[in-house]
Amino acid sequence: MNSFLIPPEIHFEEGALDYLTDIDQQKVVIVTDEGVMEELGFLATAINKLETAGAKVRVIDGVEPNPSVKTVLKGKEVMLNFEPDLVIALGGGSTMDAAKVMWAFYEHPNLEFTDIIEVGSMPQLRNKANFIAIPSTSGTGSEITAFSVITDTEKKIKYPIVSTELIPDVAIIDPDLPATMPPRVTANTGMDVLVHAIEAFVSTNASDYTDALALEAIKIVFEYLPQAYQNGDDMTARAKLHNASAIAGMAFSNASLGIVHSLAHKIGGELDITHGLANAILMPHVIEFNYESAKGKIKEIETALNVDNLADAVRELNKELEIPRSFAKVDWIEFTEADFEEALDRMAANAKKDPCTLTNPNEPTVDDMKEIYQAAFYSQQ
Repeated sequence: MNSFLIPPEIHFEEGALDYLTDIDQQKVVIVTDEGVMEELGFLATAINKLETAGAKVRVIDGVEPNPSVKTVLKGKEVMLNFEPDLVIALGGGSTMDAAKVMWAFYEHPNLEFTDIIEVGSMPQLRNKANFIAIPSTSGTGSEITAFSVITDTEKKIKYPIVSTELIPDVAIIDPDLPATMPPRVTANTGMDVLVHAIEAFVSTNASDYTDALALEAIKIVFEYLPQAYQNGDDMTARAKLHNASAIAGMAFSNASLGIVHSLAHKIGGELDITHGLANAILMPHVIEFNYESAKGKIKEIETALNVDNLADAVRELNKELEIPRSFAKVDWIEFTEADFEEALDRMAANAKKDPCTLTNPNEPTVDDMKEIYQAAFYSQQ
């Protein structure tokens, strides 16, 4: 049966963190990152607001980019000891993803990670606690979605975990938080929003509901991401992008995604490439791969943006954001061409099996996946 699900409550404006002063839960766990939210003062602000509401607060910090199974299991133990009735994720997509699965394991301590990898395998949550998501970046849309991505560091694989149980109860979209993002993070997370929206729009599971949201998010990113990249203090651009992240999240959480994400999940796990960056580099190549199968939808996007070629428009946006045209040009992450070639067959095979592949408009073979990886690694365009 077709359905459309989003969080019951979404609060979006500058100062929306004030919502925390009105909560009625008694014991709150805040899951956060490796120190960014603390350094910027947002963690202390959140704690103060919760304590004003009369809550006891425990912090689980140290969530790394590409959160691992190990990190999730550590968080589970803290929650089991503290027994919160509210879990709050405060940070970027990695923090929200980790917090969601910590929460699931707290609700069901006997769960194993392998129990929840299959789509629809998550048991019912909210028997012990509710969940609030407060994003600090305008990118993943995890504050809205039924998705979480956790990395198995031993196997070097990112696993997307999908369940409507993971949709937060409340999303707080406060543009004061992403206003602190440096330019490179702004660019990478903003391109993540764009890819979410484009993939949702061309998904085989798209609907009238998701199309309207996805197309609006695409237009917002093309208009406001360059502005936020050039001037991080532009609060209009920041607010627009923060909203676009959530809007795109509503779209892809209901329509699903495509092989940009399948490919990005695997190369991110193997070579530790930032998710938004991987998406940005892969997107033009996947648009070209999908073109004949999704021509009508792609032309709709081109008309909305007033561009002749969507793949080239994405390349131009990447250039404006100083995103390299190929993985080989990414010189601030430690991996070599030999690392890429050694992992290539494995990445292609695993990308084919990724759940996001199921709703891509053009069904790929493993060889197709391999060719897209090679094009994105060696591209001179």
